[in-house]
Amino acid sequence: MKTSLKILVAALLCQVVNPFSHAQDIDSVAPVVVKTVPEAGSKDVSPGVVEIRVSFSKEMTDQSWSWSSAWKDSVPETVGKPRYEPDHKTCVLKVKLEPNKTYGYWINSQSFHGFKDQQGHSSVPYLFAFRTKDR
Repeated sequence: MKTSLKILVAALLCQVVNPFSHAQDIDSVAPVVVKTVPEAGSKDVSPGVVEIRVSFSKEMTDQSWSWSSAWKDSVPETVGKPRYEPDHKTCVLKVKLEPNKTYGYWINSQSFHGFKDQQGHSSVPYLFAFRTKDR
C-alpha cells in the first residue's frame, strides 16, 4: 500500500515538474523591460519636455506599443508619437512633465498587449513610475 502511494506521488510530481524542466529557446520567451530612462522609481526627474525611453530584452515590432496609464491622470501630455530607436529594442516617447508630480505607466498590462517582439510575443507587463522635482 505504501509503495503504491509513493508511485502515485512520484507520477504526479513528474507531471507537474516535467513541463518546466525543458530548456527554453530565448526566441520563444516573452520580452521584458530591461531599462527605463528615467530610471523606474526615480524621485528627482527634471520637469519639462523630455524623452522617456523603455528598453526591452529583444527586438520589438515597429508601430506596436501600449503606453497605458497606471492610475487616473498618471500620464503626462505627449509631444508627438512613440517611435523605436534603430536597435528596435528601445521605444521613445516625448512628453511634457510638470514639476512635483508622480507619473506612472503600464508598459503592457492585463488588458493591453501592444508591446510585442518580432515573433509576436507580448512583453511581460511592467509598472513604470517616477516623480519630478520642484524645478
